[in-house]
Amino acid sequence: MAPSLSFTPALRLQLASWLEEDLGRGDLSAPALMGQWGRAGWIARRDGVFCGGVLVEPLLLQLDSRCQVAPLVDEGEPVRAGQRLLELEGPATALVAAERTALNLAMRLSGIATATAELVALLAGSGVRLADTRKTTPGLRVLEKYAVRCGGGLNHRLGLDDAAMLKENHLAWGGGVAAAVAAVRANAPWPARLIVEAETEAEARAALAAGADAVLLDGFGPAALGALVPVLRVLAVERGQPVLLEASGVEPSQLAAYASSGIDLISSSAPVTRSPWLDISMRFEPMDGRGDGLSA
Repeated sequence: MAPSLSFTPALRLQLASWLEEDLGRGDLSAPALMGQWGRAGWIARRDGVFCGGVLVEPLLLQLDSRCQVAPLVDEGEPVRAGQRLLELEGPATALVAAERTALNLAMRLSGIATATAELVALLAGSGVRLADTRKTTPGLRVLEKYAVRCGGGLNHRLGLDDAAMLKENHLAWGGGVAAAVAAVRANAPWPARLIVEAETEAEARAALAAGADAVLLDGFGPAALGALVPVLRVLAVERGQPVLLEASGVEPSQLAAYASSGIDLISSSAPVTRSPWLDISMRFEPMDGRGDGLSA
């Protein structure tokens, strides 16, 4: 089942602003297309995972309510080079004006979905989930995290208000693990999850003793994790409270080596920060008069 994307008022405003960025005072090429009704198709130029097609119709409808879009593949679906992804129809001026904004977003998101799917495949059958991080492009976080889901990944925190994560600076400036955890527990809403990042075994043990809901083990190699995880599981049983164990600082090339470490989750920024765009092109098909419309 394809992930869903909520078109909040904030997202619709962003789409409008991205169109405005490209249109400026108006498309100077528009007079060449005035009165023309057209049909176009999107074509994948290389293999990958498609994401971002859901943005095309909202973008086009902001320009002309007569535009229609018919998706040919689902969000998160693998595609092959040369495959037709969607069809659109409407006034040629609107199709051309929205083309670059829509393609840029879809190529960026499809690249992230493709990179995510490649990493998720390395963990197949292990029970270990791949999650994203907050290393996202300002203004694109919601969409980039949506792309991770389309690639089979899991979303970590959307923002600082989703869960409390105590990292090295919190621990250094907050008086250590126990003091920092106590301060957050005293002030955070009761349902809030608390994650402690640990760079040493001592910090991981202290996080469990302080009552952390999850421990993010940063920079541990596969062998070190394989030895430490069983110890932390025993400590969690002794305290009578389960704990989620997460690894970070993992090079994508080593991902498979972590699959048998007993970890629950691996968080990685690589799908967002290192992924190339998936090349997609739009092929315009001029029409005589207005067509009969597209069937989804």
